[in-house]
Amino acid sequence: MTSTTEPTLRLRYAALSDVGRVRKDNQDSGFAGENLLVIADGVGGAARGDVASSTAVQILRRLDAPPPENLLEALAGAIHRAHDRIAELVDEDPELEGTSTTVTAALFDGRRVGIGHVGDSRGYLLRNGELSQLTKDHTFVQSLIDEGRITEEESRSHPHRNLILRAVDGVHETDPDLFTIELVQGDRLLLCSDGCSGVLDNDRLADILGTGTVDFAAVELVRASLEAGSSDNITCVVADVVNADAPADESTLAATSTGPMLVGAAAEQPRKAGATSKSFFRGHRSGDTGELEPVPGEDDRPVDPEELRYAPRPPRRFAWLRRLAILFGLTALLVLAATGAYSWSQDQYYVAADDDHVAIYRGVQADLPGVNLSKLHETSDITLAALPDYRAAQVRDGISAKDLADAERIVANIGDLARPCPTEEPSPTASPSAETSPGSGDKKASEEPQASGEPSPSPSPSPSPTLAPPDCVEVSP
Repeated sequence: MTSTTEPTLRLRYAALSDVGRVRKDNQDSGFAGENLLVIADGVGGAARGDVASSTAVQILRRLDAPPPENLLEALAGAIHRAHDRIAELVDEDPELEGTSTTVTAALFDGRRVGIGHVGDSRGYLLRNGELSQLTKDHTFVQSLIDEGRITEEESRSHPHRNLILRAVDGVHETDPDLFTIELVQGDRLLLCSDGCSGVLDNDRLADILGTGTVDFAAVELVRASLEAGSSDNITCVVADVVNADAPADESTLAATSTGPMLVGAAAEQPRKAGATSKSFFRGHRSGDTGELEPVPGEDDRPVDPEELRYAPRPPRRFAWLRRLAILFGLTALLVLAATGAYSWSQDQYYVAADDDHVAIYRGVQADLPGVNLSKLHETSDITLAALPDYRAAQVRDGISAKDLADAERIVANIGDLARPCPTEEPSPTASPSAETSPGSGDKKASEEPQASGEPSPSPSPSPSPTLAPPDCVEVSP
């Protein structure tokens, strides 16, 4: 929320961007105005990082107006709009795919600034001679520093010092760091790209920022970065926090007369051709660094580290064909795997129930939706009803076998436990007449036939079986 009182502070500012002595193109962009300071470092090398940085600055500069009620909400919204616009540009021109940019912006409301930050450009505050870093780099080496694996000094020469983990690229969510800083009269703010902060340590930055006017500091920061061996584009935005009623002196007339300043890739004209930019160097002890010719690149030089920064990808040609080939390859692998699994399953056997009989199945006892992994191989004469309850339950659950011979042995063992059906016994025959004992005088009577009309004795009938299939198994004679 803004203050309920009238602002008592204002900004005196200067902005400067230099292509440096190595690179052919400037992919940095910067802006400085009464209420807004912005630095953007384009990433992507051949993917035109200058397009990304200038797009972000052109959208963010619309915030250089009477401050909104919520500084952080306004910054987050502008950064997201830059994200959307970059996505649109990539859709319109696939050659831009892989482009992205860092963004560090400070939105001023008369007594404080809201900071929005993504990437490895930096924001600093010099107060009473003490320099503090406001932003935290979203880089791989910063994660190593946080873990205590390397020092700040070691990070400056780390082979992956250019790899950033977060940027505005039109693809991934921006997720900027957002916070506010209360300002006091006499504070000096610095926003710079890593072409400056990557080669100048805090002591050197504090020494330069603590000397001279904002325009002198901006020039000296660029010059010192070049002399320290910076191989990148260098962009610096410097602003003093002064009393709103303080009159402008001769050293700040140039800045106050020109209004908002747009530098780097976002500027309509190169810095060397602009009279306003040259006015910064007028009277400086060493002249305009922009007059230094860049070192021409060699065709066989090592890969430019800028091309190894955030998400560097060459333009995608025939992307649909590559996706189709990948899909075909994955499909072929799945088919081969499925074929191999099915072939293996058909060498497996198990014993289970086929309705009410014990049977041998070929395959595995598992089914997939729409795929049957087993089939009936052979059904035996053994019924489940003829088995003991525990054995019948085992058969219903399925009994694994090593192979077909093993399955046949299991069935034979099960058959030994089945109840056999009883067989009918033959009818008994009449026993012969008892022989008379020697010396008996009743031989004649025994030989006489029975009186007519008396029935002869008949054999007793055999009992009928109490078990029958399927409660038992018929045994072959």
